[in-house]
Amino acid sequence: MAEGTILHIKDAEFEQEVTKADIPVLVDFWAPWCGPCQMVAPVLEELAQEFSGRVKIAKMNVDENPATPPLFSIRAIPTLILFKKGEVVERITGVVPKDQLKSKLEKVA
Repeated sequence: MAEGTILHIKDAEFEQEVTKADIPVLVDFWAPWCGPCQMVAPVLEELAQEFSGRVKIAKMNVDENPATPPLFSIRAIPTLILFKKGEVVERITGVVPKDQLKSKLEKVA
């Protein structure tokens, strides 16, 4: 994975890329047909650049990955979950301003 890029993960990779990651991971549970998800995408691209090497930003398409979202009770998208050392430390549902997301990332980075 190139530094500062968003990682697209699948069910099979979730444990390795998220719960066993050595840095915090923000996972965006999304779908291509979701309008609000499209609004969050450019913000996540910017944050991936800003937090490169300190926080990993990942996206999981809920339509293509049926196993993982139910484990975290994903009922609405976009839902962003911030993991640190495999534990959920923050959960955000819906579109939030970039500065709000950034402050949450700064707490764990």
